[in-house]
Amino acid sequence: MTAMVEISGVAKQFASLDDEDVRPLDGVTLDVAAGELVALYGPSGSGKTTLLNIVAALLTPDEGSVQVRGREITTLREREADAYRLTEVGFIPQTPEFVAGTALDNAAFKLLGRYRLAEARSRVRGLLVELGLGDRLHHREHELSGGERQRVMIARALAIEPAVVLADEPTGNLDRRRSEDVLQLLRDQSHDRGVATILVTHDPLAADYADRVLELADGQVRPFRTTAPA
Repeated sequence: MTAMVEISGVAKQFASLDDEDVRPLDGVTLDVAAGELVALYGPSGSGKTTLLNIVAALLTPDEGSVQVRGREITTLREREADAYRLTEVGFIPQTPEFVAGTALDNAAFKLLGRYRLAEARSRVRGLLVELGLGDRLHHREHELSGGERQRVMIARALAIEPAVVLADEPTGNLDRRRSEDVLQLLRDQSHDRGVATILVTHDPLAADYADRVLELADGQVRPFRTTAPA
């Protein structure tokens, strides 16, 4: 399979409150193919979210390279980085981030820079139906279950037809059944749409849905030991 995301030798260092440097990423190398779902485990503070933020061009690494569709994204100027996030990166947060409006409005949110509201809504309507929300299009956040809200975030991420989806603990606030639903949707959408998906998680269920299971520890990415953490 063709690599959609190529991470090579990425390092990032931060200063801590006690003036000791913390280096959560220390030469991370990882390729993710088009249509592949990679689950990335690691303890809290291991750098999982830092790595996602670097791939999203929200952070710049101290060392290393990140290419998406063969384009180096660590050297993008601010305007280029904004455009990259709007057109190439679908981000799914642990806690759904709704704006005022309906499920349809929220799924269409990242399209509003390119289309008028009616056109943006039209473009995401079929995707919401595909994700099982056809009867919830006009419901607001408080009228949706946790799993339904997370599916709206998946629709928002996929609506821009991204090259890469970055999912930060998307099942962290869900029960087992809803977690399984979300993980199956991410797997199916990755495969069907040819999207490279990086899922950072503590959820042991993710190992059953991922194409590869990796661990981020001591600043390095490596194959996961044998089983997902409890």
